Amino acid sequence: MNPLQVAVGVVRNSEGKILISLRHAGLHQGGLWEFPGGKIESSETAEQALARELKEELNITVTAATPLITINHHYPDRFVQLKVFRVEQFSGEANSLEGQPFKWVSLAELEYYAFPVANQPIITAARLPHYYAILDDADEAMLLPNLQKILNKGVKLIQARLKTLSPAAVAKFIEQAYPICQQQQALLLMNSAVECSVEVDGIHLTSRDLMVLTKRPENVKWLAASCHNLEQLQQAQNIGVDFVVLAPVLATQTHPGATSLGWEQFAGLVAQVNLPVYALGGMTESSLSTAQQSGGQGLAAIRAFLD
Repeated sequence: MNPLQVAVGVVRNSEGKILISLRHAGLHQGGLWEFPGGKIESSETAEQALARELKEELNITVTAATPLITINHHYPDRFVQLKVFRVEQFSGEANSLEGQPFKWVSLAELEYYAFPVANQPIITAARLPHYYAILDDADEAMLLPNLQKILNKGVKLIQARLKTLSPAAVAKFIEQAYPICQQQQALLLMNSAVECSVEVDGIHLTSRDLMVLTKRPENVKWLAASCHNLEQLQQAQNIGVDFVVLAPVLATQTHPGATSLGWEQFAGLVAQVNLPVYALGGMTESSLSTAQQSGGQGLAAIRAFLD
């Protein structure tokens, strides 16, 4: 069965607020909030459909749209494919031309609105940044300076991968690092291989830890995972992981002998799950556009944010 293809825009204004609209009660999934967009006609690209729909519905003109995530979802009565774009550049002032109520809400407020099930990964993707920095403990003395470098680059999502430190050293570092991250409004996740009782924003599961879980751990604000193949990606989706890294995409100094996926295989794997996926392995900051065009949320790296 071919899916109903829909172009969707996560439209963000200069204040960082997101535009959502209320579906008419008589429509499929009526009475729920949604991100604006509409059906892709056979003669259109997804970008063209998005531009047309936003002009028809809201009287705004899209000047730039970046791929965010593609969702394939089976409802009891239909199969939909949502091609979702981040729209941060547009002209005109939003007006409801088709009578749909709409409002601008903050990213944090999105979770308080009822959306169709297929929209949940979009909300997660909208809340996540382009970059995910991995803070490695190869040199303990450089941990805080490296954290500061990462934050100075504007990175808002960081994993502490402190596999060689003692639990006491880990706790001491996190007690210093977490308040610094909070001041910069950056999220700090702890790698699951690390013993740590100090509060952080979430857990990043190793692929080994991911595969032994049968459900999402309770009381975890953000849950991420490392994946290397389709089985691991599907497991992450099944237990409700928020986002994953998929690696290695390109050859990497950390694992020089590992077989890399390449961008084509990366894109093929990402297309089979409804998850925000960061590309990891051989990344530089300039790899961002390629990662996004390949279906990724963005890129993850150890060294790229330290240069």
